[in-house]
Amino acid sequence: MNPAELIRAVPTKLWIGGTPVDAENGATFPVRNPATGDVLTEVADASPGDAVKALDAAVAAQADWAATPARERGELLRSVFEKIAARAETFAQLMTLEMGKALPESRAEVKYGSEFFRWFAEEAVRMEGRYQSAPAGNGRILVGKQPVGPCLAITPWNFPLAMGTRKIGPALAAGCTMIVKPASETPLTMLALAELFVEAGLPQGVLSVLPTSHSGAVTELLLEDPRLRKLTFTGSTAVGRMLVEKSAKGLLRTSMELGGNAPFVVFDDADIDAAVDGAMLAKLRNGGEACTAANRFHVANAVREEFTAKLTERMAASKMGPGIDPETTLGPLINRDQLETVTDLVEDAVKAGAEVLLGGDAPEGPGWFYPATVLADVPASARILREEVFGPVAAITGFDTEAEAVAAANDTEFGLAAYIYTRDLDRALRVSDALETGMVGVNRGVISDTAAPFGGVKASGFGREGGSEGIAEYLETKYIALT
Repeated sequence: MNPAELIRAVPTKLWIGGTPVDAENGATFPVRNPATGDVLTEVADASPGDAVKALDAAVAAQADWAATPARERGELLRSVFEKIAARAETFAQLMTLEMGKALPESRAEVKYGSEFFRWFAEEAVRMEGRYQSAPAGNGRILVGKQPVGPCLAITPWNFPLAMGTRKIGPALAAGCTMIVKPASETPLTMLALAELFVEAGLPQGVLSVLPTSHSGAVTELLLEDPRLRKLTFTGSTAVGRMLVEKSAKGLLRTSMELGGNAPFVVFDDADIDAAVDGAMLAKLRNGGEACTAANRFHVANAVREEFTAKLTERMAASKMGPGIDPETTLGPLINRDQLETVTDLVEDAVKAGAEVLLGGDAPEGPGWFYPATVLADVPASARILREEVFGPVAAITGFDTEAEAVAAANDTEFGLAAYIYTRDLDRALRVSDALETGMVGVNRGVISDTAAPFGGVKASGFGREGGSEGIAEYLETKYIALT
């Protein structure tokens, strides 16, 4: 299907209670192609009134969905997993058009994102409790799990499918109803996913999708409604803090997957070629627009020159262009604001004394492109070592001792992911323990796995997604005392 036909076929209405509807006030907002800046289509723009309708539907469906046998809930998720697989290329192309990433990246996301439905289809039947005699001998203790109730999921633009499936999967498996508010930059993928749930026979009201350009007004109203029982958010730390404050009034269950500032540490005993391979994945996956992306490259001075030269050569081979072009390996950034952010951080680093070895200037012309960029000798004062760049920029600095490397890696308010390269197993475990992050990749540049708990510490948030831990975020523990 060519891009024009694909866009004409994509749903553009709100999806409330299993039905596509226009926004209450008839409003729409544009979705743009990051490769050109042109409008792809107009999407219904949800209002606070639409949010109330979605919550009404979720509340009405909650009891019946919670009572649906876990096996049936799991089989429905499995059905949607299979439907995504059958339309994988369509989803990949749609994602590339609205988000910009290169087609190989989109195809990888479709595979990764759909796996959350397969994983949680299996987890739905494994929500365990316990039964035991009370230690005092005066009765028995029965402990079980119940769904928390209606949930609100707020998803980001960088992974339009996977960040939704990573939340929808465990929520529905646990017996919760859910409202999804996708990012206004990339609502089309989530709306296309909603259609598959209709095909699979999901009961009305269990899942709603609310695209909106008025995120604050829509989410604030939902957070103030006592019928909502959980908020799950993936996005910036600044927005996450505000959402936690607003959700505190209603004592909502919350899980927050927030910003990152991942260190990539290369020790002097590392396999340098393997480290460069890993760096390419950790840095350029999704064009660097990932919370797990390597942001700071701390390289042992003994091997820094070799690593820097080889990484620069590999990044120089990246082909920048529209993501829909089969030859493209590096697509555009999501929008002009992000382009300006990356540009500002690079310029600040250069002013502070960093050397530009590759890239460093946005090209002229349409779209929001920024080239693969390598900065050497980045001083500690540069903002790029403290702020999440969210772009294809590798900032390299050196160290002499293991203690210096760990201190530099931990010198950030964030704590999502970290990467280390070493041939020494003792060092790998020792440094992994010392790093203040929720996840560590040892001699590998991609750590995300549906079977593993994803999440961070410090300003990178709390709660976990994926793994057996993921479904626990949507379950309450109930204790029953038996005589």
